[in-house]
Amino acid sequence: MSFSVAIDGPAASGKSTIAKELANILGLVHIDTGAMYRAITLLCLKNGVNCQDEPEVIKLLGNASIELTVDEKVYLNGEDITSDIRTSVVSDNVSYIAACKEVRLFLVKLQRDMTKNLSIVMDGRDIGTYVLPNAEVKIFMIASVEKRAKRRYLENQETGREGTYEEILGNLKKRDYIDSHRDFSPLKPAEDSIILDTSDLSIEEVVVECKKIISNKLGKELV
Repeated sequence: MSFSVAIDGPAASGKSTIAKELANILGLVHIDTGAMYRAITLLCLKNGVNCQDEPEVIKLLGNASIELTVDEKVYLNGEDITSDIRTSVVSDNVSYIAACKEVRLFLVKLQRDMTKNLSIVMDGRDIGTYVLPNAEVKIFMIASVEKRAKRRYLENQETGREGTYEEILGNLKKRDYIDSHRDFSPLKPAEDSIILDTSDLSIEEVVVECKKIISNKLGKELV
């Protein structure tokens, strides 16, 4: 029997990291929806399209082919963009792309198609509320914006990406506001989500808590 785990939460709350770990441990397929919105953002930037110009953004969707591989690679129109979508300029603009209803409808169809006949863990902003409202397990991860900014800053240092702590903090505050105030499918917990505060938890501790939640929801012990 296939089942779905939906993990939502604000930027840098650890969704993708935890979803990837859970997928590896439990033998599930991981679908990183944030990477898909970043791919569209990169497509706009490469084509000189203002990410807040919705009519022009929508025109690009007809030529957008996005592929996520099991080894966490992201391809846009056949090109590996895995590293390119993690730059600061993409981070600065992705919330504008995610606020566009037509973009969300375009990507949600792809995301739902990916879940057919598969047991998956999917992370994003509106997985439990809109993309997979019937997911068997829904987890909404939170953490203070300061904790999230510190995590992203340290992560960027390790990978050689640009950005001061203050810049990252400001970016996250802006993204939080845009994501939670957009008209279509805003960031918010589903009514049946389990809220998990990761502010003072390590990755390993969050994984343990998520496994407990999944086990309780499914009514069986996990590996």
